[in-house]
Amino acid sequence: MRLWMRRGVVPCLLWPVSLLFAALVMLRRAFYRIAIFKTVQLPVPVIVVGNLFVGGTGKTPLTIWLVEMLRNAGFHPGVISRGYGSAEQGARRVMAGSSPRQVGDEPVLIAQRTGCPVMVGRDRVAAGLALLSAHPEVDVILSDDGLQHYRLGRDIEIVLKDSRGDGNGWLLPAGPLREPRSRRRDFSIVNVGTAAPAATALQLQLHRPSRMRGDAILMWLEAPLAEQLIDRTQRTTLAAIAAAVPAPGIVAAAGIGNPARFFATLSAAGLVFEPLPLPDHHDFNDTTFAGCDADLILITEKDAVKCSEIAALASDPRLWVVPVSARIAAPFADNILERLRGHATA
Repeated sequence: MRLWMRRGVVPCLLWPVSLLFAALVMLRRAFYRIAIFKTVQLPVPVIVVGNLFVGGTGKTPLTIWLVEMLRNAGFHPGVISRGYGSAEQGARRVMAGSSPRQVGDEPVLIAQRTGCPVMVGRDRVAAGLALLSAHPEVDVILSDDGLQHYRLGRDIEIVLKDSRGDGNGWLLPAGPLREPRSRRRDFSIVNVGTAAPAATALQLQLHRPSRMRGDAILMWLEAPLAEQLIDRTQRTTLAAIAAAVPAPGIVAAAGIGNPARFFATLSAAGLVFEPLPLPDHHDFNDTTFAGCDADLILITEKDAVKCSEIAALASDPRLWVVPVSARIAAPFADNILERLRGHATA
């Protein structure tokens, strides 16, 4: 991933291959545009939340925020997702107690946090139809990822990026982008982690791709509390942890797309810790932290979904979960609701 942040020797050597990848992307999009490949429009509005940058940019917190916002506005949202690591081929319903090994960690987290209907499947159209069949009250569908799943018709596209921006700006494999950064979208969100209140217009300009419609919208993450994995009702503030636990006694582990963002959140809260970055969707087991000499181990909420299924980890009093919640400026919600109600955005 670090190689993709600048145009060094290796990316330059791979640049000709990225041109071929770009040609294939454009050809595939053209086939959908001229209806050689068919797009299927579901009977309810579809909002796609995705990213161009390979890996995690904060889609799950944004999806959770959208579910809560839509519900508060009187809608009945449902969520569809690919379900990374899902063992099933067809559409599968996700409950709060579903196994992440069967349906994926992020869909389980969304089901736990929102309580809304969630369906996973490699075919987003089939997942959407199955969701509507099982929950006819759903009147808007959120697709967690699926920006490049063109077969699924969509009414609103939201492209999310984080502090890494567009990397070196090149497509795979010379860079981190799945599609050109000039790709059209309805809304562009910049996840600036915990630094949003101090973000400047200049920072937004640095994240704005050419042809972006309007200004990028700030999203920031709030994580004031930690919850003990063995009993999630036991809570304390990150500030209290920083004051109570000596610096060498804390390890922070993150098996997400961008572990540095989780570590930055903890640092912003005044915590001093040993970082333990893990691969995205890390496969935890009962020996993951066996050699970890720490008084306290802080983990992400996504990782907690998997750790809670493993007896040795679920009973380890050292593990504390740090939930994050997205916050976005009010005009974004207004614009989404205007689109859904059939009006042009301001």
